[in-house]
Amino acid sequence: MIMKQHPFSAEQERIVADAIWTVASELRLIDVADLISMLRFERYADLADLVASAAEMYFLPGTIKLGIGGDFCLDWGGPPRVTLDLVIRPKNVTIYARLMLEQDCGGIDINHIAFDETPDSQDDATALLEESLRAAAFRPFVPAMQISRRVA
Repeated sequence: MIMKQHPFSAEQERIVADAIWTVASELRLIDVADLISMLRFERYADLADLVASAAEMYFLPGTIKLGIGGDFCLDWGGPPRVTLDLVIRPKNVTIYARLMLEQDCGGIDINHIAFDETPDSQDDATALLEESLRAAAFRPFVPAMQISRRVA
């Protein structure tokens, strides 16, 4: 299920993409066959360890975790694509998202964002999202090389 699109959705996806593109880049260093085999044979604990290891260099422990699994596309006619369900949990916010990893890029689709306390407006929600992700990160955000729901 994809989050209902609102005028602020693109901005929120951009914020999340800018925050986690380094994690996506780390995950893309893993052999795609290994990722696909972990998904195929339901080795979710191993996959969760890889996600945690990729995230621990950039975020506080426990900020980014594997969600309920993922999916892959491996057809004869095209390059492989791996999709991982993520739960991104900086302070005061929970983001449920799907991270798509491809050969040269990645993408993020936000399924749902839950705030511990409901913000007064969507602008406040977007600001809180960005502030929470920045506070959980070990480095300043640098915009992803390919925005428009893409991460490097």
